[in-house]
Amino acid sequence: MTAIRDTPAGQFLRLVGFKSWLYYPEEVTGVELPNLPFVSEEQLPAPDIEKDIEKSLSTVSLRLSTPPDEHSSAMSQKVLAEPIVVSFSEGDLENPRNWSSMKKAWTVTIVNVYTFVVYCTASIITPTAGYIVQRYGVSVVVASLGLSMYVVGYGIGPMFFSPLSEVPSIGRNPPYLYSFIAFLVVSIGLACVDTFPGIIILRFLQGWFGSPCLASGAASIEDVYDMYSAPYGYICWVAAMYCGPAFGPLMAGYAIDSNWRWPFYEAVIMGGTVLLFLPLLPETSPQTILLNRAKRLRKTTGNNAYKAPSELTPLAFGQRLHEALNKPLEITVKDPAILYACVYGSIVYATYYSFFEAFPLVYLGTYRMSLGSMGLIFTSLTVGCVCGLVIYLIYITYFFIPRARAHHAAKGESIAQEQWLLPGLFGVWGPPVGLLLFAWTAKSSSHWIVPTTGIFIFAFSTFFIFQALICYVPLSYPRYVASLFAANDCARSLLAAAFVQFSRQMYMNLGIDKGVTLVAGLSVVGIGGMYGLYFYGARLRARSKFAG
Repeated sequence: MTAIRDTPAGQFLRLVGFKSWLYYPEEVTGVELPNLPFVSEEQLPAPDIEKDIEKSLSTVSLRLSTPPDEHSSAMSQKVLAEPIVVSFSEGDLENPRNWSSMKKAWTVTIVNVYTFVVYCTASIITPTAGYIVQRYGVSVVVASLGLSMYVVGYGIGPMFFSPLSEVPSIGRNPPYLYSFIAFLVVSIGLACVDTFPGIIILRFLQGWFGSPCLASGAASIEDVYDMYSAPYGYICWVAAMYCGPAFGPLMAGYAIDSNWRWPFYEAVIMGGTVLLFLPLLPETSPQTILLNRAKRLRKTTGNNAYKAPSELTPLAFGQRLHEALNKPLEITVKDPAILYACVYGSIVYATYYSFFEAFPLVYLGTYRMSLGSMGLIFTSLTVGCVCGLVIYLIYITYFFIPRARAHHAAKGESIAQEQWLLPGLFGVWGPPVGLLLFAWTAKSSSHWIVPTTGIFIFAFSTFFIFQALICYVPLSYPRYVASLFAANDCARSLLAAAFVQFSRQMYMNLGIDKGVTLVAGLSVVGIGGMYGLYFYGARLRARSKFAG
């Protein structure tokens, strides 16, 4: 039963009367607690809110607690008067990074499936555009709002939900669970509504409520894995992010032949499945876990001196939320490395979403394929992503991670942060090549496999780009991982929504060849930026007033 103790389901069981089945060690009277370290304030270094909790507590000396029922009588008046800061000991099983491999895998799997479903729901409406045009008498461009407004919703949503997840008194799970309940309710409403404005409004809300995992998912992975293991978690998360939109048209393409509303029903089915498992997702935020531990110790011992690290600099909830909302935006705008990651990631992501307008023109128009067959073409993005994933996995497993660990062991310090960008130096050349191949071979005189190969090259190379940037950003600002990815997600989603709305007219007016060439030109910008970040990133970080 202890496996579900920190999940929403476990907390609910404790609340309704099954607490005795799910006791924490500090709640058991007379039981020694060898894995619960406490630190008096005089031993604690001055807190630096810009640094990760683990960095702040890594240099302090620890002393072990006595059993709760003996503690109060054993402590002097001086010790009772000063804060006793609760932290993790080495090997502490409540530290997410000390969880079993199975528990970590379970946590990351739920986050990844959640991410996949939200991204898949974005594009699942794409094949319905023709039916919506006919039923509601709108243009194709207006019908595209069903996709773009969902993307806007899941771009803006994390700007609110992700900072909430970094407030210790809230944690990761409430934004995940409560917002996804709303996501499922909206999805059910969307399956029933029969007005075009209603569909667009509900699509925006569907994206908004589905959004927390799209940024906080990276933070959850960072919570449970150290810097040398996190890339393995990121691999699956990026794959879910990349493959979700590609599977949407495939799932809907064949289903709409019998009923054009089937994509909405599929979203309800997928959402309901995820909601069955979200209550079993453990809380991963170290700040929240330590805060809850401190509260339990205060209640059990009657000693109010126990404090979590987040309680040492008490702030009103509004002040803490204001800081969480504003600091990541300030960092993104003022730190050149983070700004580059945001801008270039936005260009690549927007290019991806422009395919939802280009593919119908090429594969339905030029090659006369059916909707179902066009859905299969979207899987070339998935195939490219999977091929990139396999090569990247081999690279980090047999080359990079062993070399990084050996460097750390030999010199007592982590490998240079910019070394994580190496796959990106290779990846940045792929988008221009793939896009130009697609642009100039998407014609009836060329077999359809030729432009599709260009899409494969684009997907294959951009996997390395996203993976490099996702590994790089958290190392600079571990405290603000969720919020920084929220800012990144917002920028790329808004640009992607804009591309959905104008790219169709651009491709029709300029032609696929010139229109996609223009987009390929934008992707060239990232080449110089990636190499500049690799060679000069350390100097930029040294001058940053934010990096700790």
